[in-house]
Amino acid sequence: MSERQHDRPIWRHPMPKDEDLAHQIEHEREQHLLLDPRYPLHIDEGVLDPMYRQGRLFWLVCVIVGGLVAAWGATWLVQMFYGLGITGLKRPVMWALYIVNFVYFIGVGHAGTFISAALRVLKVEWRRPISRAAETLTVFALITAAMFPIVHLGRSWKFYWLLPYPNERQIWPSYHSPLLWDLTAILTYLSCSILFAYIALLPDFAMARDHTIGWRHTLYDILSLGWRGTEREWGNQETALNVFSFGIIPVMFSVHTIVSWDFAMTLQPGWHSTVFGPYFVIGALFSGVAAVIMVMAIARKGMRLEYFLRPEHFDGMAKFLLLLSFAWDYFYFNDVLVPWYGQDPVEKTIFALLTGGYVSPIFYLMIFSNVILPAATLWSKRVRTSIPALFVVCLFVQIGMYLERYIIVPVTLGQNYLPFDWGVYTLYLPESLITVGAFALVAFLYLIASRFIPLIPVWEVYEGQVLQGLRRIGRALVKTRAEPD
Repeated sequence: MSERQHDRPIWRHPMPKDEDLAHQIEHEREQHLLLDPRYPLHIDEGVLDPMYRQGRLFWLVCVIVGGLVAAWGATWLVQMFYGLGITGLKRPVMWALYIVNFVYFIGVGHAGTFISAALRVLKVEWRRPISRAAETLTVFALITAAMFPIVHLGRSWKFYWLLPYPNERQIWPSYHSPLLWDLTAILTYLSCSILFAYIALLPDFAMARDHTIGWRHTLYDILSLGWRGTEREWGNQETALNVFSFGIIPVMFSVHTIVSWDFAMTLQPGWHSTVFGPYFVIGALFSGVAAVIMVMAIARKGMRLEYFLRPEHFDGMAKFLLLLSFAWDYFYFNDVLVPWYGQDPVEKTIFALLTGGYVSPIFYLMIFSNVILPAATLWSKRVRTSIPALFVVCLFVQIGMYLERYIIVPVTLGQNYLPFDWGVYTLYLPESLITVGAFALVAFLYLIASRFIPLIPVWEVYEGQVLQGLRRIGRALVKTRAEPD
């Protein structure tokens, strides 16, 4: 048997002689990845080849984002030496961009693993090629978010005091402190996300091991943990992924609910709200799904993954984004309507500030980005399947969600019950550099990971192509799914 025959996907059926049916089949294969199987060796190379090619643009971007990350580190060292006073934080605004970044990156990180787990539980087949990009975004965003409570500490080198470790003075962390809640929530979700992503990576690490030589072969041999693809290994992996999928969904909801309690447990006007739990969860999913779409678009263009990431995947994610936009609209206006109805004087002052004060341009840009633009564009399939247009919509969603966190933290914090304690937040250079460095850190980690981790789960694509098929009913072709034995 020739090598080409050996590599041919045996589940790809030959074209029928009927020209109409053949045209329908060809159209379905162009639209749907799982109906367009190719030679396994060709698919493997399509994932691995971009990992080995680093052009000048790649290194230029690495230098730029790496320099921004270095600026973050240098600014953090200066802040530790001189103290938090260089940020300009003072009464009454003691929380500002650092906490905004914390909430924002927690939200972006929450959606990735949730998307992969929830769509796996629901057996949504088009999620197969996008699950890896979503899972890696979760890990990198959570790592970045976990840095900000430490950055915000006056003595960052004392962060280990938050850990409940035995000590000779028997001093334990305060369980009334939101810092301890955040530490527990982040570590729980981050550890679960890393394990979930790593278990799914084992077959692809083994695939990379079998196609590489030298130090890469040694690296992937270690990372694959001796994976050989036996029936027992596949069964154990399937069981583990199912356990994590069902377990990580409630963990995600609990984690961002805890983040919302950092605000809702206080008596600060604009924060003391019973709707903050689901409101923050929906906001996290909203910004996270938009971030995953942007990562998919960049990876598709930068790594030439057009075969794997097709308009159908962007269409499905855009529908999810539109649904989350409507849910976010409901919770946001619910959170606004009830205090407005109560006619609390300080709440009336905050609303007047948002609709007519110096913050009003930020407020209206947020409403446009999160409410008007998604509702006006994502109903159209032409927009949902146009990757540049969808990328612009998702970029505005990111801007709107960041501004929403900005309004919640420094703007609202400046309006207390006693007018003599009101204040206006002013942005200083250290916070700006560290904020830009945080976005650069996520980009830098993703750039490095893209050269060592297969961003497309090849084994899931294989499995989906085996299980998906077309069945002729009359003159039409219908997609079918065969359950494994």
